[in-house]
Amino acid sequence: MELIKRLEKYRLENRISQEELAKILGVAFSTVNRWFNGHFKPNKIQTYHIEKLLKNGSKKKL
Repeated sequence: MELIKRLEKYRLENRISQEELAKILGVAFSTVNRWFNGHFKPNKIQTYHIEKLLKNGSKKKL
């Protein structure tokens, strides 16, 4: 499954807003919104943090 689709599934299952997700990942809300709208793809560092979040399931800031 594509990374962003997995992230969206995680976000919805855990009832996390895009704004909260942005804080957890240490990025701007607009960045997360653009990922979900298909305008941008995460860079390598962001991808690492997304994978870490999906693996560990922590809601704490990474």
